[in-house]
Amino acid sequence: MGITANSVNLVQYQVLEIPETGDSAEWARPLLEANAFASIDNSTEESAIGWATIDDPMNADFTDPRDFFRSPYLCFTLRQDRRRVPSALLRRRLKEAEAEFLSSHPTLLRVPKQKREELRESVHNSLLARTLPTPSTFDIAWNVERGLLFFTGTSSRAIEAFEGLFRQTFPELRLVARHPFAHARSVVNPDLQDTLEDLNQAATDAVVEMTEANAWLGQDFLYWLLYATVEGRDRFKVNQDGPAVRDELFTAFLDNRLVLTGLGDHGPQKITVAGPQENFSEVRAALARGKAISEATIHFEKMENEWKTNLKSEPFYFGSFKGPAVKLEKDEITDEKSEHEAVFFEKMHVLEEGMQLFDSLLAAFLRERLAEDWSARSEEMKAQLLSETSV
Repeated sequence: MGITANSVNLVQYQVLEIPETGDSAEWARPLLEANAFASIDNSTEESAIGWATIDDPMNADFTDPRDFFRSPYLCFTLRQDRRRVPSALLRRRLKEAEAEFLSSHPTLLRVPKQKREELRESVHNSLLARTLPTPSTFDIAWNVERGLLFFTGTSSRAIEAFEGLFRQTFPELRLVARHPFAHARSVVNPDLQDTLEDLNQAATDAVVEMTEANAWLGQDFLYWLLYATVEGRDRFKVNQDGPAVRDELFTAFLDNRLVLTGLGDHGPQKITVAGPQENFSEVRAALARGKAISEATIHFEKMENEWKTNLKSEPFYFGSFKGPAVKLEKDEITDEKSEHEAVFFEKMHVLEEGMQLFDSLLAAFLRERLAEDWSARSEEMKAQLLSETSV
């Protein structure tokens, strides 16, 4: 899913230890070229992975800086091609090859094991050469000044492929997933930083442990936002840096889709509540049975502009992040590269403003979550949400 699409999946990373350089394009070009995508169309290779240009994943030529650097962003595409022979077809062709072998060797009752392996490899390679690879592409937009990187893949396979190739390409850098606790650290008021650290349940800074041990953070955040939505406390102020002006008002609320998880009568249970919500009765009933909100669609509104995203509470993956539409407008005067650049910058403005609203919302939550009266406040929210008259 391209980063300039109207709806895009996003995972955030922080890139640390960036080498000081006066020209990011000249620094990055040889590194990208050394790991550029190479086609496997005319080979029997099963897979290939590499970087391509962001506007054309068929192009892996990084000669022109405009194809991969739009200050302050390095922008490129992860392309991974895979070809796979259907198992049923392989079995059928192998059976035919074995029958042909036995017909030419009438003294044998069955194909010897070693020969069968040779036939299998030969048939597999023959079919593989006639199978077109299927490409997958994911965009990267990396603000080298802030060290903040957006990746448009949220599947474990895409994330693993990206992290591996990034570290291979830029071995001097540290790529750190922006898990919920890291996200909280970046937006919390300085006077609450120590309080936040005291709540860190992880024993190490490993991303997996930081994410799993601090699952409470995302769950409490969505619970708090649900309460605010139900109570009509949906007006907030911009309090983080970005395209929007500080202290501007915006609206944030939950609606349309919530996923709750927890133990049921027969083990782990997942409940999905979809559609416009009036009083969140199904959600409240699930919370009363001990479930926690693991995913929810968050809506943002500021003046006439709207954003929405499906947030996964534990890893803070932003699914189907959608903001004001951005379109590529072609004319006879402007060259194609300039048009793509204009759309890219407009889209990044939309994404960064949407993320600024999210960060401001998270900071507002942390002010309440880290306050001394949180325990009493939490009990008050729980009593209100789970009261018999509310469900």
